Amino acid sequence: MAKLFTYLLFFLAIFFMISPALSLPLKRGFYLKTCPSAEAIVRSTVKTASINDPGVAAALIRLHFHDCFVRGCDASILLDSTPSNQAEKDSMGNKGVQGFQIIDEAKAKIEAQCPNTVSCSDILAFVARDSVTHAGGLYYDVPSGRRDGRVSSIAEVTRNLPDAFFNVTQLKENFARKGLSVEEMVTLSGAHSIGDSHCSSFSKRLYSFNKTFAQDPSMDPSYASFLKTKCPRQMNTRTTIPDPLVPFDPVTPNRLDNNYYKNLKSSRGLLASDQVLQNSILTRKLVKENVNHPRTWAAKFAAAMVHMGSIDVLTGKQGEIRKNCRVVN
Repeated sequence: MAKLFTYLLFFLAIFFMISPALSLPLKRGFYLKTCPSAEAIVRSTVKTASINDPGVAAALIRLHFHDCFVRGCDASILLDSTPSNQAEKDSMGNKGVQGFQIIDEAKAKIEAQCPNTVSCSDILAFVARDSVTHAGGLYYDVPSGRRDGRVSSIAEVTRNLPDAFFNVTQLKENFARKGLSVEEMVTLSGAHSIGDSHCSSFSKRLYSFNKTFAQDPSMDPSYASFLKTKCPRQMNTRTTIPDPLVPFDPVTPNRLDNNYYKNLKSSRGLLASDQVLQNSILTRKLVKENVNHPRTWAAKFAAAMVHMGSIDVLTGKQGEIRKNCRVVN
């Protein structure tokens, strides 16, 4: 653990040296004077929720990612739709996104102690960090001071989130638009070592890949056979059909580790956008490094999460501090 902590300090130091413009708006220990119990409240809330449901960690990390990639890390994903506006959370791109009630619970507890002080966007960053700690044993400091946005539009989701069938070039361009490097893209993809995906996000790989191959030839045949037992071919498209969930990693589905990259090397990536990281010459070396150096990957993951959490943040007098994360003030 001591060696891992040394790796983590090294990578975080490098991050803050090369990205001063990104790190300046946010500050570690931002609430030490105004709400010193904020992070402890969030940590306790996540711990209790994770004990009751091991899948919570994956949900909360995903929630933070989906928030930051649309309009920046401004908690816009938490806003509910209104009669005059469809919000991000109702997009098909956010199908299956969960964890809202945990944010609500943490926010309510914080508001009781420190009214109008801690933003929903900072709570999102804190719950993601604490989920990483719970699922992977990795702790890192989260710079805070974000403010909450007032806009959430369903139309902005699919044009900002990476698609499950993106190739490496598309993934690279998508992450680059958010200021993230190819290495950070591969590193953050390791979050798919926990959680699950609906069959609809990958079943095309099993039954209708392209005109030449019904089944994706880059997928391990035995793994494809296993997935077909979980996701039967849907013959009737006129009726509402179930869309089962399948874990990204059937071996350690609730443990955040580098097993994701081992699965890619074995042609067992669940989504097409997962497996292309191994299949492409652009990213294959990075996959191999993450397989061989799990501690280094863990430290890089922490640094990349901090970097991602700084995307297009609102600070100072921008935005607001919502009283209820589901509605603007």
